[in-house]
Amino acid sequence: MEKPLLLNIRGLKIEGRSGDTWHTIVKGVDLTLHKGEILGLIGESGAGKSTIGLAAMGFARDGCRISGGTIDFDGIDLRRATETQRRGLRGKRIAYVAQSAAASFNPAHKLIDQYCEGPVIHGVMLREKAETDAVELFHRMRLPNPAMIGFRYPHQVSGGQLQRAMTAMAMACRPDLIIFDEPTTALDVTTQIEVLAAIRDIVSQFGTAAIYITHDLAVVAQMADRIKVLLRGNEVEEADTRSMLAAPRADYTRSLWAVRSFARVKQPPSTGRPIISVRNVTASYGAIDVLKGVSFDIHAGRTVAVVGESGSGKSTTARVITGLLQPKKGEVLFNGKPLPASFKARSRDQLRQCQMIYQTADTALNPKLRLRELIGRPAEMYLGLKGKALESRICDLLALIELEPAKYINRLPSELSGGQKQRIGIARALAAEPQLIICDEVTSALDQIVQEGILKLLDRLQGEFNLAYMFITHDLATVKSIADEVVVMQHGAVVERGSKAELFANPKEEYTKLLLSSVPEMDPDWLNRLLAARSNNDKSGRSTHSSV
Repeated sequence: MEKPLLLNIRGLKIEGRSGDTWHTIVKGVDLTLHKGEILGLIGESGAGKSTIGLAAMGFARDGCRISGGTIDFDGIDLRRATETQRRGLRGKRIAYVAQSAAASFNPAHKLIDQYCEGPVIHGVMLREKAETDAVELFHRMRLPNPAMIGFRYPHQVSGGQLQRAMTAMAMACRPDLIIFDEPTTALDVTTQIEVLAAIRDIVSQFGTAAIYITHDLAVVAQMADRIKVLLRGNEVEEADTRSMLAAPRADYTRSLWAVRSFARVKQPPSTGRPIISVRNVTASYGAIDVLKGVSFDIHAGRTVAVVGESGSGKSTTARVITGLLQPKKGEVLFNGKPLPASFKARSRDQLRQCQMIYQTADTALNPKLRLRELIGRPAEMYLGLKGKALESRICDLLALIELEPAKYINRLPSELSGGQKQRIGIARALAAEPQLIICDEVTSALDQIVQEGILKLLDRLQGEFNLAYMFITHDLATVKSIADEVVVMQHGAVVERGSKAELFANPKEEYTKLLLSSVPEMDPDWLNRLLAARSNNDKSGRSTHSSV
């Protein structure tokens, strides 16, 4: 028997403003959702997923407007409702879980206070009852020490814990509908498993309907009853999850299934002196050692992927290499010679040789500078280029990253897509003509189509310029595509390292095996099997790892 209809969207049109001009970004999409059902929305960046998810709350972000169609939530026409009526629904009957929990919580307030705010304001329960309820939901979300974790501030818990706390907060008023907007994109694979399992359990327990927005097909396969595929504001196709995975009808959907299958330029084996050698590095923040005797090498023309869950020390190791964090013990060698521990003591040429590409291009690029300035500054500072020589170099770099110079050189970052912004980050790193580029989670916030383009670009540039890459990532599918060698880190130490082929075929350490087993598969039963296997291990007394 079909469950009652909760959300019925018909002919939804949403426009976005560019200057004084409005253009259509969602083009007549239909969407239905029944009580207790989970609908997956997938598609590349710009497909309209998040815009449609917000419209399900009767909301349009700044610079957008709902220009057509109907949005019926449980008999309430959200387009005709007053703003006061819509606000009365948001948080109480419709909740939203954002992609970045760290950016969504108020850093000045404890978790328990932010949890209690919604149910108290909406008159669902008094403060004392809300606090008791918070502990119960924190327990259901598998948060450690649920009675006390609410009295921490957001910065005092891990990313995975914060994401689960935000899901609990969304459930505080027991809403009928939750919109999950990429809730696990920035999480490592082990933490992602915990969050996915907790989300699925709590939605099931309370019979809540959900819209699950993601670009990760393997994740949506574990979560959704039905999948709707979007492209540039249009619906491509929709089907139940098993039918969609087994036999997608549209060419575009099949192309999503096939990404990251490109053939890398074959790199030579490691020979000669490494570009960078990290030697027995121990480093700390305050009194706590966050790196413990870390050692590995990176050779010219090779990619070393550094993997591990959040807090394992990956980015901290990059900070030591670049001189942003001074080690307590050990050293970093460049071409066999020790580098000064602090970047302040390094020569301009030593600084030039190691450049970084950051995870979030939105915050890494100065929004007030045009591309000619963003790319030109390192070329001017490190290479002394000026005038026509500088202009020519900027155009050459734009061409290298496959952006037409005449069309893009005077644009601001706000006039670029997410993938184009990341390409500018690559061009800015290349402008200094370094020997080593550190790529810090450079594809984690991008959809799979754009990810593939960025990986292909990095691969081509490495072949052309014999670059060494340190590729920090929690995405093991990316590691399979881009890496030559792999360094596995846990709790600030290297637990295993070796060639990609050896490590994936025959991992020696239990933690490495755990990471590899936690990569979601395109099988709706995968998460169930994994959780059952780990539960059996727990019952039999064998040790298992938890990221909490």
